[in-house]
Formats: sequence, C-alpha cells, structure tokens
Amino acid sequence: MLPFLPPVPALVLASTSVYRRELLARLRLPFEVLAPEVDETPLPGESPAVLSERLALAKARAVAMLRPHAVVIGSDQVAELGGQPIGKPGDHANAVAQLQAMRGRSVVFHTAVAVLRHDTAFEAVRRVPVTVRFRALSDVEIETYLRLEQPYDCAGSAKCETLGITLLDAIESDDPTALIGLPLIVTSALLRQAGLDTLAVHAGHGGGA
Repeated sequence: MLPFLPPVPALVLASTSVYRRELLARLRLPFEVLAPEVDETPLPGESPAVLSERLALAKARAVAMLRPHAVVIGSDQVAELGGQPIGKPGDHANAVAQLQAMRGRSVVFHTAVAVLRHDTAFEAVRRVPVTVRFRALSDVEIETYLRLEQPYDCAGSAKCETLGITLLDAIESDDPTALIGLPLIVTSALLRQAGLDTLAVHAGHGGGA
C-alpha cells in the first residue's frame, strides 16, 4: 500500500515583474501569476525598509484573498539613498538624475518577501538589505548604459543582472538574488515554513504540510 502523500498546495506569485517570475522559476515549481491591486504610495515618515515590508505583505494579502488555499508570495524592493527612497525612474530623465545622485556612493536596496497561506493561517515577511557601491560614473557612462539597457522599470535604474553590473564597485548581501528582486534563499525558507518544501516536492513526498 502506498503511503499517503499530502497534497501540494498551489503556488501563486503576487507580482507582474518579469524579473521575479524568472527568479521563482529557478525553483522548478509550477506557479501562477496574479497582479496585486495595491497602492504603493509611501506613508508619511515611512522609512524605505518599512515600506518594502509593508508593500510585500500588502501584495501577498491582496492575492491571498482571491486564492485562500494557495501559498502566495509577495515581494517589493525599495532603494534608499541617504535615508530617502528611490523608486523606479519611469523615463530617461529620471534615470539620469538617479544615477548621477548615486555615483560614488552606497545605496541600500531593501528587498522584502512575504509568504501567506490562509488555510493554515501562515503569514511571514522577511527583508534582505543589499548594499551597492556605485563607481564614480561619468555622464557619458550613464548615457551609454541607459541607451543600451533602458532600465526604467528597475528601482534606482540599476539592472545588475545585465550591463548594470559594470556600474558597480561592490555588492554586499546575504542572498545573491535579492538585488534582482526576489531573495531565493529567504523565499525557499519561508515556503518550507508554509508547508511547501521545494526539494520534497521534487522527490515526490508532497509539500510537507
């Protein structure tokens, strides 16, 4: 008689970010993508670190309301320079201004991830700070980088997984994928706590719930 294997819960990514989708796919788990409807405006006096955690949770909660029996992942990233948040530039002029302000300085990218599962009342959020030291970039380097990469949907205009790596002197982090948008070490740990053990699933032993 075969042993009983608990059902593997569905996995949902509460994000439309192509970067997070590509990162989560590295775990080789089937997952669904749903767009969270969340106002990302910072609250008065809210620090970049707190903002990243609040938005990661808000995104996960918004989607978990729609999929209460699924394990839902929400994530958010906020860059911080001199205590002030730096968002996605949106256009070329803003990207130039961001990179000019960051050159020769250290910027902290706060990447938060939240994992929720309504049917077991599990909810957790973790934040992974990444300190990035930018080179003393020239205006020509900034313009060349932006022309080639057009990273207008990236916080702080820093698309480090491609040519943006040439802008940097160093990256300091405990989780190598955090800067790209989803810290997979922390995400895997939270999924295990939520009852979705990646390796157990691949071994055919269910989710461990």
